[in-house]
Amino acid sequence: MSFFFNYIVPFIIALGLLILVHELGHYLVARWCGVKVLRFSIGFGRPLVKYQGKDGTEWVLAVFPLGGYVKMFGEGSDEVEEHESHRAFCRQPVRRRFAIVAAGPIANLLLAVVLYWGLCVGGSEELRPLIAPAAEVGAEASLAHDAGVREGDLVLSINGSEIKSWQDLRWALLRHIVDRDEARLLVRTRTGEDAVRILDLRNFSLDDMGKEDPIFRLGLRPASVPARIDHLEEDGAAAGGGILEGDEIVAIDGEAMGSIREVVEAVRAIPGQTRMFTVRRGGGERTFSVTVGEKQGKDGETSGFIGVSFDTSALFAMVSYGPFDALARAVRLTWETSVLTLKSIGQMIIGNISLKNVSGPITIADIAGKSAQHGAAAFIRFLAFISISLGILNLLPVPVLDGGHLLYYAAEFIKGSALSDQVMAVGQKIGVALLFMLMAFALYNDINRLIS
Repeated sequence: MSFFFNYIVPFIIALGLLILVHELGHYLVARWCGVKVLRFSIGFGRPLVKYQGKDGTEWVLAVFPLGGYVKMFGEGSDEVEEHESHRAFCRQPVRRRFAIVAAGPIANLLLAVVLYWGLCVGGSEELRPLIAPAAEVGAEASLAHDAGVREGDLVLSINGSEIKSWQDLRWALLRHIVDRDEARLLVRTRTGEDAVRILDLRNFSLDDMGKEDPIFRLGLRPASVPARIDHLEEDGAAAGGGILEGDEIVAIDGEAMGSIREVVEAVRAIPGQTRMFTVRRGGGERTFSVTVGEKQGKDGETSGFIGVSFDTSALFAMVSYGPFDALARAVRLTWETSVLTLKSIGQMIIGNISLKNVSGPITIADIAGKSAQHGAAAFIRFLAFISISLGILNLLPVPVLDGGHLLYYAAEFIKGSALSDQVMAVGQKIGVALLFMLMAFALYNDINRLIS
């Protein structure tokens, strides 16, 4: 049951909202152009719920929710009598048909702007762009460490663009990874000095982003902070050993501990063992004997814990913008995400980005659930990203998709007459085949990720 509420419900909410907005775009512009709408459907197949609205429009919620459509009078094989020709889609000037079809993807892009604007105005607690490098990634040297990145560097800007959060940092680096260029990080070191770290991304490849975060593959991860205890469990191992709230763990069995991460990793590795914990308290240091507790994870592996939570307030900052600055940022984020999506598709076509990065409904449901568990801000950011992806993909010049119809109308405008039924039929067959292959490949990638 928890799987249903944690993953399926967020997925349905996300998909339902994005489809609704997309189809409303088509519907509203069609009505504005005077076209009669016969059916507005969320989902395909047998209707679960039907409602007859004004002007004869049938509103439907169907059994298969992976999509939707707006059925307009005079579309397809509908016969149009002369007295109703002004309300038929097929009798509209090409510019109106173009506007009606383009309205769906544009609605998705506008939704992203609204979501980003709401996030920026409302503000959210974000992870600060404090970074730490790994010396090695797998068997290779860390690109970040080789570039001079050190624990506790605070990123101020990348190639002149201001960085306020880890999310900003990640997004900027992804753009430079796709562009295959240099990323110049202006950082403030722990000693307060400003320095430039240059990451050469020209030979950095994007393989399967669904399995491994490319930012981590650069050797970058959020920095940690000193292990100062914020809360103690009364019956926990640390409290039993004499450790108090406000103590900072600085060593275990004489081995120096400089951060929360180091303490957590060390404690997890010694379940059930008694060790000497050195803490900093009131300007001095004291040592206590602590018998580490044991707990079993979902994978069946036993790890250690001492019943404490640490003060992580230094890692977070509230990020917000005024209404007009928020709008400018929302538009810029939507534009940059759209460009990045198109560039990524182009890089996949020429082979610079692996096709393993194509994701289907299983992966989307997984990300929807995980983002929802991280809070409203993360889920809204996910919605904005997926809405942009849906809008851009629908604008691709592939028959069956909105972009394919726009291509037909552009050809009609240049040619001065509509394309022949034979050309349209061939295009539809090609589009269906391409769409089917893409869906099959995305599903294969999803299943492969689950298995591996």
